[in-house]
Formats: sequence, C-alpha cells, structure tokens
Amino acid sequence: MLTRREALIGSVFAAATVAAVSALPATASPKEVAGLPREKVKPVAPPFVHAHDQVARGGPKVVEFTMTIEEKPIVIDADGTQLNAMTYNGSIPGPLMVVHEGDYLELTLINPDTNTLAHNIDFHAATGALGGGALTLINPGEQTTLRFKATRPGTFVYHCAPGGPMIPWHVVSGMSGTVMVLPRDGLKDDKGKPIHYDRIYYIGENDFYIPRDESGKFKKYESAGDNYDDTVKVMRGLIPTHVVFNGKAGSLTGENAMKAKVGETVLIVHSQANRDTRPHLIGGHGDYVWEQGKFANPPAKDLETWFIRGGSAGSALYRFRQPGVYAYVNHNLIEAVELGATAHFTVDGTWDDDLMTQVEAAKPISS
Repeated sequence: MLTRREALIGSVFAAATVAAVSALPATASPKEVAGLPREKVKPVAPPFVHAHDQVARGGPKVVEFTMTIEEKPIVIDADGTQLNAMTYNGSIPGPLMVVHEGDYLELTLINPDTNTLAHNIDFHAATGALGGGALTLINPGEQTTLRFKATRPGTFVYHCAPGGPMIPWHVVSGMSGTVMVLPRDGLKDDKGKPIHYDRIYYIGENDFYIPRDESGKFKKYESAGDNYDDTVKVMRGLIPTHVVFNGKAGSLTGENAMKAKVGETVLIVHSQANRDTRPHLIGGHGDYVWEQGKFANPPAKDLETWFIRGGSAGSALYRFRQPGVYAYVNHNLIEAVELGATAHFTVDGTWDDDLMTQVEAAKPISS
C-alpha cells in the first residue's frame, strides 16, 4: 500500500530513495568532515555570482548554501507571455554555487507548504544517489540537507529530477542551475599558467514550451500543476516557443546588460540543462574556452563560437579590447533573434583604431 508521500513522489522514485538511504553509512566519516571549517554563503541571483576566492585559502572546508523552491508565474517576453515557473530561490536559472575541488558543498533545500509539487535536486557534480536526487525529494512543507564532496573541477549543471515524466517538465519550467568547482590553485591557460578574471557572469539558457489556445494566443494557468497536460503536448513536439537567457527575452539587455571595461577579463559561465546550444560573442572571442566545462582539461583558444551540450555547463574567458555594446547570442540566429536568446555586454573605455577603424564613411558610389 502506498503512503501519501510515495503517491506524491512516485513509487519507483521512492524505492530509489529508500535504496540510496539504506546504502549510506549511519554517520559521515569523521576523517572527512569532522573539524573542517565551515563557510555560509548567501546565493546571488544570476547573472551575478556570490563573492569567492579564485585560489583556495587553506585546506578543504564545508561550504553551506540554502535555497528555497518557488513556484510562481513569470512573464517571459515583452508580450506578457506567462510561464508557470518552478525555480530555485526565485530565479531562472538558479544561483551559481562556487566551491573548490576537495571542498564539501552542503545544501539545505526548502519546499514551502505554499507550493503544490514535490521537488528535488540532481547535482551533476556529485557522485551517487542519482546526483543527490534520490536523497533530496521533498513534498511541500518539507526541507532536507545534502552534503557532497566536490571531487572534479569544472562547471556542472544541477536540476530538478523528481522522476519519470516530471523530470523534463520541471527542467523546462525553470528548475536548473550550475555549480562551479574551481581547482584549488585557480584556473590555468593551455600552458598551465595561472589565469585571473576581473568579473564573472552566469548565463543560463532555457527552452520554454508555452501552450496556445484555439486562436493561437499563449495560454495562462492558475498554478504550476494546471498546465502539465497541455505543456507536455508542446514539449513532445520538440519545438520551443521561447529560447531565452536568464528566464525571459531581454533579461540581459538595455539597463540589465552586463558591464565591463576595456582591459578587464570576464569569465562567462553558460549552462543549458536540456538542449544543445552554441554561444557567440559578437565583436569578441573566447580567449580561453572550457567548452566541456572541465578545468582539468586545457582550454581551447581563440574560439569564435563554442558548443555547450544539453545537460552541461561550459565557460569562456575574454579580455575586452574595445568599448561599446557586444551582443552575446545563441548562434542559431533564429533562436537568438526570433525566440529571445540574446544578451548584451556594455563596455566602457577608449577606442583602439589599430584594431578597427572606419577608413571611409558611407557615400554615394563613385562613377
């Protein structure tokens, strides 16, 4: 006989949860965790990232985060189209969490009783128990705390994975983010020399599937669960209605454009939890690109466009050399221009004519 909890979360996933819990030791190994220093970090909404050391100070520590799941409507374009979003900490994507290799990431995940659905978190950076998904599944009114050791340096997606058909629905409703595990001695170039960044921005790309009514207009729903049947029909067509950065079209343009100065080095972390994408910085390059997101591998150099596999996060480092507005796009230009996957960097500084100059202004064609 199913318990109410199993009915909510699904019997198969509940069985996986029980198996994962029974396989764990009763207590964490004192050699690994006891006595380690602890650091509490308040997550920051993207594109910004919480303060962190690029090179670790001292030995491993336990880095504590708390995130609250929010189910809420979000307007995702200038036409007022509404997504019944599911979010980590209220933002799409969820916050970027930074630790160093060998640290322990400890997350307290809260599912308020004002929500209607069960949620969890699958860390691609973690080892075992479905990335932690089997140990973090919580109903409304519950919370849980998970700790895992960051054993591999790089950028890794996390997302909600409550089991079966709920998985893609929760992900395309906004429930994904990224963990960045820095090497203890910081980033290195292709020759092993240290690299430093002056600024860091996190861009999460999302594909949304909003149902339409008989007249072709996007529909609205009362709560997160009400749109499930209609949304799944759109999802199965594999054609998104929106492809956006950080939760909505235009979220990183105009007054919300990312800022930099000529001569500054910027690290751009880019994730896509569901579909392949191809970031491109118009007017710039990827000086160093960890296309697969893994810092143990040497970065590629001088890329014009890089590839981020669905279900992964990558990063690119660029030193801005000219002032002005740079468009950062998914270089499927249909998705960038028509569906919303465009962001801007506004860069202050002095123009360098040696890098580019207009030799002659536009004029009538000479006969």
